[in-house]
Amino acid sequence: MRTVEISEEPIRLGQFLKLAQLAEDGGHAKVLIEDGEVHVNGSVELRRGAQLRHGDIVVVNGDEVRISVRP
Repeated sequence: MRTVEISEEPIRLGQFLKLAQLAEDGGHAKVLIEDGEVHVNGSVELRRGAQLRHGDIVVVNGDEVRISVRP
């Protein structure tokens, strides 16, 4: 599992997928979410605007990423 730092929380799921390089762009993020391929803290997340916070874990195609807030 890798960690991706964000400057402030919350961050929207669609934005985070791009930041963490789990999606190529916003359109790709939208498709991943709509297809049910994105899990947040163990549950499928279908809302592109879902608010993510420090400690949340996002999984796409087996790639696990933990969110950390930059101090």
